[in-house]
Amino acid sequence: MVCAMNDLPKKYLNRILHGNCVKAMNSLPEGSVQTVFADPPYNLQLEGDLLRPNNSKVDAVDDAWDQFDSFAAYDEFTEDWLTAARRVLKPDGTLWVIGSYHNIFRVGRILQDLGFWILNDVVWVKTNPMPNFRGRRFTNAHETMIWCSRDKNSKYTFNYEAMKNLNDDLQMRSDWTMPLCTGKERLKQNDGSKAHPTQKPEGLLHRVILSSSKVGDVVLDPFFGTGTTGAVAKRLKRSYVGIEQNKKYVKIARERISKVIAVEDHTLVETPAKRTEPRIPFGRLIERGLLEPGVILCDNKRRHSVRVRADGTVAAGEFRGSIHQVGAHVQKAPSCNGWQYWFFEAGGQLVPIDILRQQLRAELH
Repeated sequence: MVCAMNDLPKKYLNRILHGNCVKAMNSLPEGSVQTVFADPPYNLQLEGDLLRPNNSKVDAVDDAWDQFDSFAAYDEFTEDWLTAARRVLKPDGTLWVIGSYHNIFRVGRILQDLGFWILNDVVWVKTNPMPNFRGRRFTNAHETMIWCSRDKNSKYTFNYEAMKNLNDDLQMRSDWTMPLCTGKERLKQNDGSKAHPTQKPEGLLHRVILSSSKVGDVVLDPFFGTGTTGAVAKRLKRSYVGIEQNKKYVKIARERISKVIAVEDHTLVETPAKRTEPRIPFGRLIERGLLEPGVILCDNKRRHSVRVRADGTVAAGEFRGSIHQVGAHVQKAPSCNGWQYWFFEAGGQLVPIDILRQQLRAELH
């Protein structure tokens, strides 16, 4: 039976489950999680120690959890955990999986075979990648994330406006440039060594979680490690479920997340889609006295101007119409968003009329 929205039992919320990821996911109710972020073993296939030019050993990933006897064994492991993840996802949920050239293409094929629908591949471009010490290949300076919905027809969450705002009002692209996890963010053991060899930067999870989930949604990470997903989810007022088989990492993650302070005001971590905001006719500004009939509006370069009329239309010479119609007319364009095109003068500065619309929307909220 598929669960209703946000009804994962509280005993699972904001907890780290210690054990095998497939068994743990299969213990959760079907269809109970909105977002999955997975950072599975990459099956790096390292042969011997990796040395720097001065013969010092590189702290590479050589843990047992990243080693598989064959590609077939890795494929079987991948199919098992992806099947379990798809079962626990809500019908309109999405899954993110990150990998390198060693594994991501195999993962992608299995994703599609299982019925997932790929939405994007996102390339994480590292500003500080590890050099190629042997000098036999290009420096591997990126990792790839696949973002997919549970099904082809899933009505998945994508917070477009939030991503656009995060990118200085430009559409967020599928190449994300940010450094490896370093400095104070990198968790260390008492001897100064890395607590986990593949700790991901919180900035990466910030984009993942902010883009594809809503406040209160459940984010599942079946390879929890030191808890980056949980830390970011808590800060952004999402719930999390972590699964980790290594007791040492479970302890580190719990301590880390306990220190995270969640944002109290949920309005600070959600960006409503414009199409869901209440409609405010331009005439409402005149009715409320925010703009008076006869006020002059102009574009931001003062090339065109119009006069505001009492009935909520504007006039450019003999041409009258809505702020959108007249904006398109003066530009000789097929269409125009008048809320963004027209400005009024206040205190000697031009101010977009959209500010007044937002003011009225805030009153409604």
